[in-house]
Amino acid sequence: MTRSDRLKLGTFVYTFGFHPAAWLHPGSDVRGANDLGHLTRCAKVSEAAKLDFLFFADSPASAVGEASALARTPTKMNRFEPITAITALSQHTDRIGFVATASTSYYEPYNVARLFASADHISRGRIAWNVVTSDHDETGYNYNREGLPPHAERYERGEEFLDTVFGLWDSFEDDALLLDRESGLYYDKDKLHALNHKGKHFQVRGPLNIARTPQGRPVIAQAGGSEQGMELAARTAEMVFSLASNIEKNRAFYANVKGRMAAYGRDPDHLKIMPGLVINVGETREEAEAKAEALVRLMHPDVGLLMLQEFLETDLHGADLDKPFPMDRMPATAKGSKAMFEELKEFVTQGHTMRELITHYARRHTGNGLTGTPAQVADFMQEWFETRAADGFILMCPTLPSSLEDFTRLVVPELRRRGLFREEYEGATLRENLGLPTPPNRYTLARGSDRA
Repeated sequence: MTRSDRLKLGTFVYTFGFHPAAWLHPGSDVRGANDLGHLTRCAKVSEAAKLDFLFFADSPASAVGEASALARTPTKMNRFEPITAITALSQHTDRIGFVATASTSYYEPYNVARLFASADHISRGRIAWNVVTSDHDETGYNYNREGLPPHAERYERGEEFLDTVFGLWDSFEDDALLLDRESGLYYDKDKLHALNHKGKHFQVRGPLNIARTPQGRPVIAQAGGSEQGMELAARTAEMVFSLASNIEKNRAFYANVKGRMAAYGRDPDHLKIMPGLVINVGETREEAEAKAEALVRLMHPDVGLLMLQEFLETDLHGADLDKPFPMDRMPATAKGSKAMFEELKEFVTQGHTMRELITHYARRHTGNGLTGTPAQVADFMQEWFETRAADGFILMCPTLPSSLEDFTRLVVPELRRRGLFREEYEGATLRENLGLPTPPNRYTLARGSDRA
């Protein structure tokens, strides 16, 4: 089943790489957390390969857990604020886009509207906002809260937040700036609009004190598999990030989200479904497997135990690593991936020790499921793309920059040989390269309707 469009690809940025032991690997930059040069290198490698964007996940809180394990997992303990980072990186690149995460639970709409509009201007139209409501209690403790508000309340606030930001981004119409020195008029007063929003969660007068951005507004990205999350994505999102756990499940998710868009008058092609994918690639399968195994061997058991606890949401402190898994601590049902949960459950019933379970989970969790040659990786991507399980992928590189360099050197040429990926960027903005339209300004649209 062929498609007229092409794969979209973005680089997922954890400072050292997606694998929790990446900072120990010689293929990462151990000093990279506080060095823009490291991130610039990742951006330039991605841009040279004509990838669509760099994606910065974020939580404005440190990780929680046993101090001994946290001291061995630096990713969440030392990293740049993402909007600052992407704005700086935009000055070292020309075409590649940047996606930064900001939570509707802990910002105010005016702040987010101004920050992202500024970044979009500074980058000349290459910015996206990954809209999240947050999902960890520890963040709330940094914002005058006792943990995390309930899911439904977060989404209710998030929807009003997003609509308010959209309104602020429309404050200036596209041609509002006159810049007329002869008349002394900087802008047309009839084309600058106050929002005057008063809702349950926010009261925002406006207008936003920055002109409409090169993209009309930044691209909107989301990640949410709940009913509320999928409905919000169908109404507002232009990229949705998902988990690449199972092709049938992702086809169903793809059809579900896109099938909701008609109710909002939207074209399904104006939303890109992009699963996250951890890839270990080598010129031979043996080489790829050796790369994956090397990272598993680097990971300290305390870190593996912390990962396992987070997935199972159970207390494993004090468990003997060299004895069988204590089944009284195995939850009755999965909190995360059901397939992974069932696999782990079957593994422990075979009598394996806790240490063996940690190694098994680390190997599966960090992408050993897609470990192979360039042709094998391309086969996987082609099947998902052509059967509409995905419009593209977020590359969750085990180490940065080495795994990214492996992908761009080995897999990108194979994708191009098959006609699946671009040779050159299609445009200058992120919207143009993703094949997304520029959203109309609501006030310009209303004026046109009035005239009609």
